[in-house]
Amino acid sequence: MLAAFRNIFKIPDLRKKVLFTAGLLIVVRIGAYIPTAGVDGFQLNQFFEDMASRSGATLFGMMNLFSGGALNNCTIFALGIMPYISASIVLQLLTAVIPFLERMVREGESGRRKLTQYTRYGTVVLALFQAFFIALWLENPAAFNGRIIVPDPGWAFRILTMLTLTSGTVFLMWIGEQITERGIGNGISILITVGIISRLPSAVGMTYNLMKPGVEGGGRNPLLLVLMVAMFLGVVFAVILLTQGQRKVPVQYAKRVVGRKVYGGQSTYIPLKVNYGGVIPIIFASSILLFPATIGSFINTPILRTFSMWLSPGSFLYSMCYVLLIIFFCYFWTATQFNPIQWADDMKKNGAFVPGVRPGKATADMFDSIMTRITLSGALFLAVIAILPSIISGWLKIPYLVASFFGGTGLLIIVGVLLDTMRQIESHLLTRHYDGFMKKGKMRGRY
Repeated sequence: MLAAFRNIFKIPDLRKKVLFTAGLLIVVRIGAYIPTAGVDGFQLNQFFEDMASRSGATLFGMMNLFSGGALNNCTIFALGIMPYISASIVLQLLTAVIPFLERMVREGESGRRKLTQYTRYGTVVLALFQAFFIALWLENPAAFNGRIIVPDPGWAFRILTMLTLTSGTVFLMWIGEQITERGIGNGISILITVGIISRLPSAVGMTYNLMKPGVEGGGRNPLLLVLMVAMFLGVVFAVILLTQGQRKVPVQYAKRVVGRKVYGGQSTYIPLKVNYGGVIPIIFASSILLFPATIGSFINTPILRTFSMWLSPGSFLYSMCYVLLIIFFCYFWTATQFNPIQWADDMKKNGAFVPGVRPGKATADMFDSIMTRITLSGALFLAVIAILPSIISGWLKIPYLVASFFGGTGLLIIVGVLLDTMRQIESHLLTRHYDGFMKKGKMRGRY
């Protein structure tokens, strides 16, 4: 594997792509520390730390995760790439129910370009909407327990904040597209991954303090560190299995004789992914369940405080609802994105069939039955990985930031994106007759 990394810099084209991607990522991390004008970043950061220690994870914590900590200090990249992700998810869902968008996707490259343009417009609208309400929220001292976050509130601050945060999101979207076209890997996914990994030094520092004698909460048994490393490796291995898992459905193409040539007749397979929705079910489930904790952190009433405590991360009710919602959204996302009737029709038009299964409705029913079974196993596996950070944090009595690298959305994104990026790099290496990351076979990504 080390030889493969050295070979990257022996290929001029691949070296240029890697360095181009690294340069843009440095720009992104620099922008994550440029504050928005008119905001007291120190007071805002203190509020987020108090809120996290008092009520655990919130929706702002999820936004902060995807922005790489930029929301804590309200920097120019405070919104991160979340508006783009939201616009993409909404358009994908609408594609399954609006015939116009479905026809656009089936048009090929031209249709995908139009859909990408609609996604950009939706990103700008969502970013302006979110930035406006963030500005109103920052101006309200009551939401921050009396802290003054904005010394000079008013429409000038609101408009400036809207323009700044929206421009930051659009700039991140442009950087992501540039990485996809001229760099290596999927740009948007890499931006999210870098933001999550940027929190790793803080997690390592907290782990060091757990082992260090004389520090509050420190002086733990060194065996705890060994256990944490073993658990981390085991969870990463499980996430790789979940990401790579697929059911291969054999497909045979009918033979056609044209003149003296015979076309078709070859055998192949259709890979049906066990985890078809990726991290989308976790994001949907977390967004719904974190609303009570977020509202409870702002409105200090007995009823909301009790309800927020019942649905706080780590509680039994929260874990049960989390698991059920993840399973539901796994099936929901698979049902909206995977159309067995369309797959069966496309196979029939291309002269393909599953051995032993009649083309048409019988093939569609077979696809539906297979996806129903493997989605259940994938959803249960995904739910276990999603609740692992809360379980480990409560069991080992370690900070949630440290436990978040033992599962959940962050680890799923990191593993999936790294696999995809390494697969692209390996394809470049093998094309130039260099050894890849694996001595036998080829590395597979998520797609």
